[in-house]
Amino acid sequence: MRSRGSGTNALRAVLSAVFAASLGVLFTQPLPAHSFTSYANDFVDPTYILAKKFGNTTTEAQSTIVQWAQTLAAQGPWSVMNKTVTPPTGNKHDYMSWAPYSWPDCSKVGNTTELTPEQIWTTCPYYTRDGLFNPDGRLINDVGEFGDLADAVLYNAIAWVLDGDAQYSANVARFVRTWFIDPDTAMNPNLDYAQMARGPNGQVGQHTGVLDLKCMAKLVSGVLILREGKAAEWTSDLDTQLTNWTTSYINWLTTAKIALEEESATNNHGTFYYNQLAALQVLVGDKDGAKQTVEKYFTTQYKWQIAGNGDQPLETARTRPYHYRAYNLAAMITNAKIGAYVGYDAWNLTTTNGTTIQSALDYAITKPAGKETASELWPNVVAVGAVYGDPDGHYAQWMRQNAGTTYPADAQFLWNQPFSDSGLVKAAASGSKSGSATNNGSTGMVAPDDNGAAALGGPWSVLAAAAAVAASTLLLS
Repeated sequence: MRSRGSGTNALRAVLSAVFAASLGVLFTQPLPAHSFTSYANDFVDPTYILAKKFGNTTTEAQSTIVQWAQTLAAQGPWSVMNKTVTPPTGNKHDYMSWAPYSWPDCSKVGNTTELTPEQIWTTCPYYTRDGLFNPDGRLINDVGEFGDLADAVLYNAIAWVLDGDAQYSANVARFVRTWFIDPDTAMNPNLDYAQMARGPNGQVGQHTGVLDLKCMAKLVSGVLILREGKAAEWTSDLDTQLTNWTTSYINWLTTAKIALEEESATNNHGTFYYNQLAALQVLVGDKDGAKQTVEKYFTTQYKWQIAGNGDQPLETARTRPYHYRAYNLAAMITNAKIGAYVGYDAWNLTTTNGTTIQSALDYAITKPAGKETASELWPNVVAVGAVYGDPDGHYAQWMRQNAGTTYPADAQFLWNQPFSDSGLVKAAASGSKSGSATNNGSTGMVAPDDNGAAALGGPWSVLAAAAAVAASTLLLS
């Protein structure tokens, strides 16, 4: 038998060798990627992205964007032809969705047998339960497909600038061509059947459905980056065809009855309408029109959307006030960003109550999320801090306390600058060569699973192996 001393020495030797090997793996392999987030809306200035004058504190956000671009690209392309339910026109090229908060009441339809889904959709009266999604609303997912498309275009365009790989710009060209241009897959330029009302008197689109394409602002940002960056894959032919499609859609958006009803909406629906129209006007080269659109918003709906204390009463009155305050804030911020791009300064415009976008954010951050999704407000905090400044570090401190220590790895941190990283990126760089971080509010060392338990994998499994070897060596000593 070996002596206790020889066993101890063997243990030390094994631990030393395995620990050294594990450290080598640990500091040369990336940490888990920052979780994907689809922001309510945003407009990214292509001039800022193409200038590539990014601060060192945005390195983690850059890494996140490249990772998100790759993940999204693997899921595309997207098309309105993918839905399994056909619009009333019989033409799948027509965009279609169902009102998300609309529920059937079949108690008085006189049926004696169980109704099929199709019979329910056409014979049962529907009523609204605000804030409560009807699960069958995503049986038709044109809205989800368009959201994915917009994100994929934005992140692949930015990744093209960051990484220089033409595959990213080729992805954008392919996705845009599939959704808007190719005869077999293209969407018709209207939303006549968006957020359809169902039931015996339904089967028609509603003005609320215009909201479905609110993320045109993201998509336009991506297209502008490739256009102004002269990406070879963004050909003049593709640009012309997209411009033609957009011109037709702008005509629908500014003349159709349900579109004009959405423009008149006093809450977030109206705010997002202006996001969409202004962004599309920029896309077709009508910057003057976009400027007029943004100005119209800030001299009409905006004037009455923020109370004297910073509350947004029309959003607070809804069943999910935290969500809707953050939602309308994102739309207001997007309108202001588009305004800045076309030469209209809206950031310090005041409402009839003397309040600004910053006032709305300052009020919103005082309210707890409760059971709602807290992260919806985070991009708004960074955006407002970047524009209005954060001299006392109030917003950065709020982000660290509420969004966790990985907030600088969020994609939007790249373009919402300047904003403090609270020293977190520098601290991460000193401990790891990774450009990414986890999204759980921890230090990025051990990522907990859904149950809060530590989940070890990748380089972390090497450390676990070291402990196992050490334990077995000790038992054999």
